[in-house]
This record gives sequence, structure tokens and C-alpha cells, in this order.
Amino acid sequence: MQPAAEAMRDALSYVMVGDPVVPVFANVTAQPESDPDTIRNLLVEQVTGMVRWRESVANMGEAGVEEFVELGGKVLGTMVKRILPDVKVTSVVSIEDLEALAKEIA
Repeated sequence: MQPAAEAMRDALSYVMVGDPVVPVFANVTAQPESDPDTIRNLLVEQVTGMVRWRESVANMGEAGVEEFVELGGKVLGTMVKRILPDVKVTSVVSIEDLEALAKEIA
């Protein structure tokens, strides 16, 4: 996977990463991050690093996240509910799901 990490590093060198509106929880640290350069480096690290899924979701809950949106499937949302049973999870699989979500948050 190291060649893929190097390819990711090269690809991201051309991408402008701005300040996020909300903290980004990195898979490899399970911690929130808001520094663009650190986010770029962590995206590279996640290619070869261990995914800390349970810790990431639990830390999001501790940070006050109450709603999760899963794009493209219905697997991760189920896993989120096992970790944080009281949060709201929305799965967006179809255009209809996306339209319903857009109406809900408008």
C-alpha cells in the first residue's frame, strides 16, 4: 500500500485544502482536526494506517455529533447505531434519498 500512499501524497500536492467548517475526524487518529496541512498529511497516512472506526465514532459522539449521514450505502450507518444508539442516522443511496435529505435540512 505504500506506493498508493505515495500516489495519494502526489495527488494531494495539487489540491488546495481549505479550513474546514467543522472539524474533520481522521481515521488514523480518531481525533478532530482543523489544520489543512495536517488534514492533507492524515489523508496520506490513512492509506497505510489502521482505521480507528469505533474510536472515531465514539469521539464524534463525545464531541456532540448527534446526526450522521451515510452516502452510498446502508452499512456504516448500522455500525454507527451500534456504537451510538441514540444518534440519528440517514442513509443516502438514491436520488430520492438525497432529495428527501435536502428538504429536511432546508
